[in-house]
Order: sequence, then C-alpha cells, then structure tokens
Amino acid sequence: MNVILLEPVAKLGNVGDVVKVKPGYARNFLVPRGLALPASERNMKTLEARVRARQKQLATEKAAAETLGERLKDQTVTLTVRAGEGKIYGAITASDVASALQAQGFDVDRRKLEMPKAIKELGEYEVSYRAHPEVSIPVKLQVNAQ
Repeated sequence: MNVILLEPVAKLGNVGDVVKVKPGYARNFLVPRGLALPASERNMKTLEARVRARQKQLATEKAAAETLGERLKDQTVTLTVRAGEGKIYGAITASDVASALQAQGFDVDRRKLEMPKAIKELGEYEVSYRAHPEVSIPVKLQVNAQ
C-alpha cells in the first residue's frame, strides 16, 4: 500500500514522501496517528497545501530559535549543588538545566537539551539546545559546590 507521509518517520521517510508499506502498518499505525495518508490524487493536493503551511511555520520557528540563540550566546547558567571532593551528590540532568534557564527568563523545553550524559562532577560544561532542526544553540553551564 502506498502512503504519503505527513510527518518524518524514522527509517521510513520525510514529509511528503510517497512510500510503500504493508497495509496493516498503514491502517493500524501510520494513519490513526496522523503520520500518513493513503496515496491518492486528492490527498496529494491536500499534502501540497499542508507542506506550504508547514514551511511557513518552520520559518517562523527558525527565526524564533535564532533570536533565542542570540540571547543565549553570552549567558552562563550557574548551578549550585551539594558536593564533596569534586563529586556531586546525585547528578545534574537536562531537567535541572532547563529549570535554571527558565529561572533566568528563557523559555526552553528540557527534551530539546542535548546532554551526552548526566553531569556528576563540578566544573564547566557546554550543552547543546536544539531549538529547531537546523539551529543548535551552545549553552555554557557552570556547576559549583554549595
């Protein structure tokens, strides 16, 4: 069965791609979740309108992400935690960094913060905030002992 993807699907394709999938996968997973539509002439025209609207939305999101990047460029997030001999009691996660940024007045989503692993030692780190698929913002993080 041929379907038109409305959202990017891992290992399948991107928005607007016409892909061939098994009928059960399309009927039970892709279509009910709004990820795809059956490939027909009418749906192709609908898709073109959706793609144009999506491009406008992504352009405004990208502009907002670039503005946020300019504001965050010179900022350093300082977290003060309990520690002993250079080691933190517990760990600093993306949620902790996001709440610290929100306290400074930045509207960020913790799921878009890219940290390779939880931080367990004092020091200075750089994490990445993926505000848009094309915009990655480096965030300086300073972890100090209480």
